[in-house]
Amino acid sequence: MATCAAVRSVSAFRLGCLSLLLLLLCGLPVAAQNGADAKLEFVVVLSRHGVRPPLGNLRVFDKYSAAPWPAWEVPPGYLTPHGYDLMKLVGAWDRERFSAEGLFAPGGCGDARHVTILADSDERTRETGKALAEGMFPGCGIEVHAKAEGVRDPLYGLAVDVPRADKELATAAVAGRVGGDANRVTEAYRPQLEELDRVLAGCGRADATNAKRISIFDIPAKIDGVSDVSWAYRGPLSTASTMVENFLLEYTDGKPDVDVGWGCVDGAKLRALMQLDTAEWNLNDHTPAVTRIYAANLLDHILRSMEQKVNGAAVAGALAKPDDRMLILVGHDTNIVTVAGALGIDWMIDGRVDDTPPGGALLFEVWREAGGERRVRVEYTAQTLEQMRQAQPLTAANPPAIAPVFIPGCSGKDGSCTWEGFSAAVRAAIDSRFVSNQPMLP
Repeated sequence: MATCAAVRSVSAFRLGCLSLLLLLLCGLPVAAQNGADAKLEFVVVLSRHGVRPPLGNLRVFDKYSAAPWPAWEVPPGYLTPHGYDLMKLVGAWDRERFSAEGLFAPGGCGDARHVTILADSDERTRETGKALAEGMFPGCGIEVHAKAEGVRDPLYGLAVDVPRADKELATAAVAGRVGGDANRVTEAYRPQLEELDRVLAGCGRADATNAKRISIFDIPAKIDGVSDVSWAYRGPLSTASTMVENFLLEYTDGKPDVDVGWGCVDGAKLRALMQLDTAEWNLNDHTPAVTRIYAANLLDHILRSMEQKVNGAAVAGALAKPDDRMLILVGHDTNIVTVAGALGIDWMIDGRVDDTPPGGALLFEVWREAGGERRVRVEYTAQTLEQMRQAQPLTAANPPAIAPVFIPGCSGKDGSCTWEGFSAAVRAAIDSRFVSNQPMLP
């Protein structure tokens, strides 16, 4: 990894020849495979917020654990100080990386006006946007646009009411993936659930203070998404997903070992248990009948923003300014998972499949070839668990994990899509009934 910075300086010819090797050895973006004269014009970053405490009242989970869950220094759902610092590191890396790609100057505030940052209305998303701006353009005063706290933003949630028939179809689609029997989910993930139950019991380390602990296997399993289509399945796996996510937050916030799963969860154990979290997301939010509902509005406005850059003229509904070079959307794991599901894309990073940790992001890059043709490359990137836990600076020698993403509807053998192919693939994934024509900007 220490040789990555030097490798970046080789000739364009050698870089083209060695691109696949660099992807494996240095974590360099797949965009390095573009021709020597290709120019990066525009990037849409769909990011999850940074590290936060668990949502809601942790005490509701105490009944499943032998000891109480650890306390946090900020209110539920707020960005932690450690989480803020991590997102500053991501912003600094983005500046270094995209300066090397020619999108920005290496320093100064001159290019700050070419960046738009939109965040959901939650404190954690707004503060994440501020941290990214501070890391990328320190002292440049980039504004983070967001609705007021507590005001629902349809860009990051449902833009319109969902008809009951669509809810019933989504529920049937989830049920169809498990043969109509929610208990099959429990059996499919029994080994991982047993390991989680052992951690919840203290794994022989934590002092048990709850003699009436309920096993995770005592949770009834059912599929009924008519009331909330994004939670069609409920049972041991969905509860496990939330609790494993809590371990992830404890680990990536840099908490002492004793406060990460009561001292039972290290990095290797966490990666194994995270299979429960990604499995639940896959079942409830990666099912096409669900993703077409939840991702439609966000995907539509992302595409309009990219069209505006490609066309060189203002497009109604675009989220960026016509002369922007980067659009940063700070939302939630739900947004990334449903967009990924709608496009049929997957990734593997840092020993995990389709995981969306704090600060992880989907990137949509518009490149212009020497002949004028536009091509789109997509990738997923996130800090490794250890980079987050230790707040490691991100550099060419220590980059975040980067996974080039293949879009089934348009990607060619080099992983890129023509602009026309990408546009068609995204439009095919959008159900226009769930797109709002109301202004999305705050």
